[in-house]
Amino acid sequence: MSTVVKAVLEGGPKDMPARIVPITPPGIELKVPFKGGYEHFKVTGKEKDTPEGRLRVYEWSSRTELPK
Repeated sequence: MSTVVKAVLEGGPKDMPARIVPITPPGIELKVPFKGGYEHFKVTGKEKDTPEGRLRVYEWSSRTELPK
């Protein structure tokens, strides 16, 4: 059995390739690198059934750009 904790992402850019991602360590906010920046997702009290089991839902909250 895998010990990797994963979350399901809701919201944010529609063209993000992964909606189920590992989270290390589980926390309040998750930063996902995407197209020269980071998409920020905040943990919710919701869970969702996925092909990988029941996972905590993180909702998109903002984006930050990397310096050019």
